[in-house]
Amino acid sequence: MKTNVSLIQALAVSFLAVTHSSAMESKTEVKEETYGRMPDGRELKIYTLTNGDVKARVTEYGAILVSLETPDKNGKTADLTHGYDTLAGWLTNTSFFGATVGRFGNRIRDGKFSLDGKDYTLATNNSPGGIPCALHGGLKGFDKVVWDGKITEDKGVEFTYVSKDGEEGYPGELTVHVTYSLTDENELKWDVKATTDAPTILNIIQHTYWNLSGDPTTKIDDHILTLNADGYLPTDAGLIPTGKIDPVEGTPMDFTKPTPIGERLGADFEALKLGGGYDHAWVLKKGEGKIHPAARVVDPKSGRTMEITTDKPAVQFYGGNFLNTVGKNGAAYGNRSALALETEGFPDAPNQSDFPSTVLRPGETYGHNMTFKFSVEK
Repeated sequence: MKTNVSLIQALAVSFLAVTHSSAMESKTEVKEETYGRMPDGRELKIYTLTNGDVKARVTEYGAILVSLETPDKNGKTADLTHGYDTLAGWLTNTSFFGATVGRFGNRIRDGKFSLDGKDYTLATNNSPGGIPCALHGGLKGFDKVVWDGKITEDKGVEFTYVSKDGEEGYPGELTVHVTYSLTDENELKWDVKATTDAPTILNIIQHTYWNLSGDPTTKIDDHILTLNADGYLPTDAGLIPTGKIDPVEGTPMDFTKPTPIGERLGADFEALKLGGGYDHAWVLKKGEGKIHPAARVVDPKSGRTMEITTDKPAVQFYGGNFLNTVGKNGAAYGNRSALALETEGFPDAPNQSDFPSTVLRPGETYGHNMTFKFSVEK
């Protein structure tokens, strides 16, 4: 009789454990589909992650976030990102919509840097103020290559790319893994891991453009922005950091309190004049290595809210100052119709010894975590 009681108790415990495990299982579902073919005939896949509230689509081309849909305060769902309807459109992408950018996101002065006593020259593919620089990885950066995608055991999507030694002028063969995952808390996580076989520089960033209203033809000037930053990096006319960190207090760069993006765009302030609006790196309050808040954006009309956390030391806020193209459903993406918030290492860090290092060496693992959390303010 004792044995039977023990057996019943054991079965009850086992049943409760299975029930608890089932209850804790993530709601996220992942679906893989064919997206199209590259000009060389290679078939590309697109993956859809859904959890009941948020739907994100990511593709092997550029490890791009193709779209993200979430409801507003009235339950109306809309895509919050700029981009294109088809793979053919993404192949024309010159604005880095949704892309995983590398090897080095943001700008490098004159497209040149030195590492361990050796000089390297990169393509100069951008010239703000007529001053050339290397931008976002070069002529064919990570945003324009095909990654190998797969669904992971924990319902994420992992993209892998091997960047050969000398690609776009960067040293070392680099192996990169980018994983997108969606939690039950409506968090889209973008996580990067990379290793190299020779010393190199690295600053991989996520470059989605957001308009939380769900109407991509409207300006984001009325979006309310908060940045977890007391300082920013002033630049020269080429938008290259001068090496200083200036305080935001008392300037139009102060987003330590929730502030409408367009409120101070007309201010007589050098940084805004040089960038044609906001296009600068803010220095986050906590240093690299620990997850900390970076930004919070609210669209007061729809109630949609996006919070960003990261383990990187800076966030580049670009206000879409020069947008002028046609995107999804034929929508005209005009000036300041979306914003980008790119967590990152400091721009031009390879040329500025006082900035946090962006050097990666053999035996080390580069990491970058960026999380977008979506909610609604009613």
